[in-house]
Amino acid sequence: MGEVGDAYRARLIALGARIDAPTAAAERDALRSELIAIGKGLEQELADLGALKDEAKSLVERWKGLQPTAAPAFTADRPVVADHIGASTFIEKGWSRISLGDYAGAEESLGKALNLAPNDPQAVSLLGWAQMLQEKYDDALMQFQKVLMREPGNALARINVGYICLKKRIFGEAIEHLSRAIRLDTDRKATLYAHFYLGLVYLERDMFEDAQTFFQKTLALGPNLIEAYYELGRAFWFNGQKDEAVQTWRNGFAANKFNPWGKKCAEVLETVEQGGEP
Repeated sequence: MGEVGDAYRARLIALGARIDAPTAAAERDALRSELIAIGKGLEQELADLGALKDEAKSLVERWKGLQPTAAPAFTADRPVVADHIGASTFIEKGWSRISLGDYAGAEESLGKALNLAPNDPQAVSLLGWAQMLQEKYDDALMQFQKVLMREPGNALARINVGYICLKKRIFGEAIEHLSRAIRLDTDRKATLYAHFYLGLVYLERDMFEDAQTFFQKTLALGPNLIEAYYELGRAFWFNGQKDEAVQTWRNGFAANKFNPWGKKCAEVLETVEQGGEP
């Protein structure tokens, strides 16, 4: 519980003993004041802990930036589920742990949720996220396929499948899922990432002009997705359009010089200006 929790527990035990004592009626006003003081103190402690949790989340985001990744940003809403013999507690824990970057802990919590409520759709979807972000692609693929069997129109699940197929270099299936997510167009973020991942697919296949088209559409939909500048610059460079590549990387760095991908744009600019290759 921690030192603060132990101190409050001791105060509550002592106060309980006073309330049960024969002299309690004579102390009624004093007991009320003590209860109010404890309540206010606990509220302040909870507020302080909430602020610390927010600070921890911001540090997690900064930690993630140490190693930029093209994995889908976690966007699942806080789960609202009916309790299935305690499963909702583990689903909530799983969501919270993914948000904090503790993917292994999230996988453990969500496994417990599914033991209590097999095939709960939110638990299955969140488990897929936790596994994908640990690069357990085969396990994650199985979870997202379960989601799509129940909800073929779930665009976020579909782009995650597309991303996993990209990482496994199953390009045909990646194109199929990502193109379908674009046709569905039911989730703005899913549509944005579907364009971005299609750009990556075509870049991997050395189809540079197609890659450029999808990265440019990505930036039209989401100018703040700085990794699209970085990858668009690579698509230009490897297609022999070096001036366009350099300008794209400059634009990416200017768009957000503190973003990890903005920094990568600056790094690749320095490399090519010294005669190196991206």
